[in-house]
Amino acid sequence: MDNVRRRLGVRGAIPVGCALAALWSTPAAADSDTHIFTRDAFELSGDVRLVAIDGERGWVDGGFGKLRSGSDGDWRGQPQLGNVDLVWKPQLTWSLGAVVVGSVQGGQRTQAGLSQAYLTFRPMRSGKVAFSGRAGLMWPPVSLEHEGADWHVKDSITPSAINSWIGEEVHPVAAEATIAASLGAHKLRATGALMAANDTSGTLLTFRGWALHDRTTLAFGHQPLPPLEEDVAGYQAPFTHPLLDVGSGFARRPGYYAKLAWQPPVPVRFELFRYDNGADPEAVNMDLEWGWRTRFNDLGLVADLGAGAELKAQALQGRTKMGFPDNGLRWVDNRFRAAYVLVSHPFGHYSATARIDVFGTRNHGSDVNSEYDEHGWSAMVAAKREWEHFTGLVELLHVWSDNPTREHAALPFRQAQTQLQAEVRIHW
Repeated sequence: MDNVRRRLGVRGAIPVGCALAALWSTPAAADSDTHIFTRDAFELSGDVRLVAIDGERGWVDGGFGKLRSGSDGDWRGQPQLGNVDLVWKPQLTWSLGAVVVGSVQGGQRTQAGLSQAYLTFRPMRSGKVAFSGRAGLMWPPVSLEHEGADWHVKDSITPSAINSWIGEEVHPVAAEATIAASLGAHKLRATGALMAANDTSGTLLTFRGWALHDRTTLAFGHQPLPPLEEDVAGYQAPFTHPLLDVGSGFARRPGYYAKLAWQPPVPVRFELFRYDNGADPEAVNMDLEWGWRTRFNDLGLVADLGAGAELKAQALQGRTKMGFPDNGLRWVDNRFRAAYVLVSHPFGHYSATARIDVFGTRNHGSDVNSEYDEHGWSAMVAAKREWEHFTGLVELLHVWSDNPTREHAALPFRQAQTQLQAEVRIHW
């Protein structure tokens, strides 16, 4: 261990906090397209819930549970504050705007902070080609389940394993550009971005595994890790800050993401997304948070089934590495994958949704190996009723997983959880 500490002393770097540029502009007072503090520049949303759950202690409470809440094995029911979001969308000029979202997340660990903060640029459309851009703190355009500036889940309460992970560990500062074009009956949309401050993405996925919940990472906030085995705890912090550059200087090793969406002349849309955070797997700071070189590909599909019914599917596969080489292997070399299929159908003001998830990880590192492998599945059904400013949802979610790391806490490595939630969501 002394040898490890010496190497960390040589390789380590003091972390640099990620600070967003102030969203500032001075448009002409007479500009009728400017809306900064008008009523339509603000949105407020929030929800309260009744939650009943069994199974193990939740991951936000230092356990290995896969859901937002946890239990001690028996059924537990309680009211909860869900998520409250205040969205400010000032229009600074006719083409330049901004989005700033402040969030409060309730439940077993209440947090408050900045969720998103970015500038938007939408110039006048030219013929069949449109350009747009944004820059700041944001979620990349991966999820097919979230919508709105508050990034809420559309058809249910809990997103899939894929998009739960995007919300908790794939949250960079980025400069993004998008071009949309119509080629005959085909519609194409291409997005590319340079990004930074996402070096630790992959930490939670490796040590905890996949999860299903609607908690997201807020700026400068951290996520707890479950109990680590003694050797790993000697060089890995018991928490992770997903919004972090590990190394000397902001954006010293920028990453990128890219997306291509294709809408053919049939009611199906295909999306392909590529992500590479560009992190140095040997970089570490004084808190023992590491750079994790994380890359993944995501394939998405949205199909109109008629009569308002819709099918959504995503499949994600990637790899993350961390640590120094040891006999040709990094300390951590984790291959991960997940997929889901979701079907929703409206019935007037009501709608019903069902989803099936599968997920897994495979570890081939010198320190973190097959004992950290995981595989599991989940099934969800939800019903929704919408009014003008209110939405009511009921959701039943079951998840099963096999994860040997639970044995570090003297727990059975196979666990199942069932969660029943009723939610009232308010939006203005």
